[in-house]
Amino acid sequence: MPADPIAAVLDLPFDQEAMLAGLCRWVACESPTFDAAAVERMLDMAARDLALLGARIERIPGQMDFAGCVRARFPHAAPEGTPGVLVLAHLDTVHPVGTLERLPIRREGNRCYGPAILDMKGGTYIALEAIRQILRAGLATPLPVTVLLTSDEEVGSPSTRDLIEAEAARHKVVLVPEPARPSGGVVTGRYAIARFNLRTTGRPSHAGARLAEGRSAIREMCRQVVAIEAMTTDDCTFSVGVIRGGQWVNCVATHCDAEALSMAKRQADLDAGVARMLALKSTNPDVTLEVTRGVTRPVWEPDERVMALYRLARGIANRIGFDIGHESSGGGSDGNFTGALGIPTLDGLGVAGAGAHTLEEHILVDSLVPRARLFAGLLASVE
Repeated sequence: MPADPIAAVLDLPFDQEAMLAGLCRWVACESPTFDAAAVERMLDMAARDLALLGARIERIPGQMDFAGCVRARFPHAAPEGTPGVLVLAHLDTVHPVGTLERLPIRREGNRCYGPAILDMKGGTYIALEAIRQILRAGLATPLPVTVLLTSDEEVGSPSTRDLIEAEAARHKVVLVPEPARPSGGVVTGRYAIARFNLRTTGRPSHAGARLAEGRSAIREMCRQVVAIEAMTTDDCTFSVGVIRGGQWVNCVATHCDAEALSMAKRQADLDAGVARMLALKSTNPDVTLEVTRGVTRPVWEPDERVMALYRLARGIANRIGFDIGHESSGGGSDGNFTGALGIPTLDGLGVAGAGAHTLEEHILVDSLVPRARLFAGLLASVE
């Protein structure tokens, strides 16, 4: 690297339109978490792009019926095993295959729409573009760079947490290209999150002929949903996002299943919320309620090393021509795991936009180049 690596990064020839075209190719490859074959197709595409950059590609098999992962290591003069920079990103999305029909890839002025274009294919793509431009310029990063692309982040990373933590432990710094904050800032901490699975079991009967003999699992679950969401406070929130029950409209429902999520800024508050969820009881003695805890993301609170990483990023952004704030954020990411381990982590380094997880998801096209340049500046500066 030159004596002033940021000056070198400022000269890298990022091309907004070429980047947008490449990103749209990724967005066109739909990859919802629960469709392992679709996610594997997206991993194939990204692995090929990384291989073209000269990375050594490793495919890690999936578990729990999820797709696998891609680990890409770039050549470096440092001895094998030297702790470096881990770029941590996911390629699974919340949008089912077919969403492109309702959310087609389209550009309207400074906005470009498409499923997962913001969360987080946009950020992942600009991270690769940052690496591409550094390599094309013949620049050498101070530390080795590894990219880990995972497949189940959108459901809490149940099959990849151990891999993420093991890989991060071998690195000095973790960079996560999740979307930028609405302010354009980055993320230096994330709230704790817990998921829960609930099941009510009632007693069936013919809904037309013998309604009174039945005990509806759906009715009890509805009562639980209202009670759960009423537990929300400023310290700990509760929401139910999935509910399924019954099979025939003329039969009192025997089973009903739901999924709930709790989020807190402090681990102690989440632990208290978990205890409240696990202590829930059925309001009807003839209907049983089971509550089991699902995946959890630990709270990540910034320390001085994280703030030093932020200050470095802010200084780079200022030299590029913009400013970035920082914040702790909800809506967990895999940065929860690495940050909670005490590994300096900077999150929210992706593109700017809005509407993540909705049919209005879009990026701001003019954020592609400055955010990619910021990412390149970090890779060029972290020691």
